[in-house]
Amino acid sequence: MSGRLQGYSAIVTGGGKGIGRAVVDRFVAEGARVGVLVRSEADAGSLTGQHGDAVLPVLGDVRSWADNSRLVEATTSAFGKLDVLVPNAGVYDFSDRFETISGEDLQTRFEELFAVNVQGYLLAVRAALDPLRASQGSVVFTLSSSSFYPGGGGVLYVSSKHALVGTVKQLAFELAPDIRVNAVAPGGTRTGLGGLSSAGHSRSLADIPGFDAMVAKTVPLGFLSEPEDHAGLYVTLASREEARFVTAEIIRSDGGLMVRGGGRKRKEA
Repeated sequence: MSGRLQGYSAIVTGGGKGIGRAVVDRFVAEGARVGVLVRSEADAGSLTGQHGDAVLPVLGDVRSWADNSRLVEATTSAFGKLDVLVPNAGVYDFSDRFETISGEDLQTRFEELFAVNVQGYLLAVRAALDPLRASQGSVVFTLSSSSFYPGGGGVLYVSSKHALVGTVKQLAFELAPDIRVNAVAPGGTRTGLGGLSSAGHSRSLADIPGFDAMVAKTVPLGFLSEPEDHAGLYVTLASREEARFVTAEIIRSDGGLMVRGGGRKRKEA
């Protein structure tokens, strides 16, 4: 790697697996040191086993203000500053149809999903606000193709990802000129994104039968992406040298969903 983040200090929430882990791996490869909020000792051990003291795993829950504050304090104490925050942790609703969810279940599932997918992002940014302002740093959210299109989940998941579009814009507005706020919106990706405990979901996104073929058929580029396919975009947005004049931007990394039904389909016909 070229050391594009040499000397940077970063935080990634939900960085034990999937896209978050790919971002941690890439940030370290580019010279950064990274505090990582994880849910399990196994993920923490995997991170330190691969990256040693370039990472600082902290066990916690993104829904907890205390855990987010502890993560920021530990990272800034260990690395001396904070340049980049990547709120990334999320849960999925496995496309459960609205009319099949009872009123009582809807309330419980909404509270769980929005607490992780939206509130967790806001708590992370609030906890990191002072050190990010001191470093003239940046925030890079993980959004989704479901931030722009229906059909990539159920109403709760899609609503949460659409909400984050507004979150990026409003925070970019409020925090300028001190802190840049941007996002990457991955499309179908082979990850272990898990479901709602309140809905009894015990599988991950990658466990959906035919998921590979479904994504490959849908996107113009014709394949299911891997977490590593998106990681370089986080580096670009995090870098002051490469993106110092960029804020409120959402980069779509979704295989071309905007033009689905275009040239590839005609070629196959």
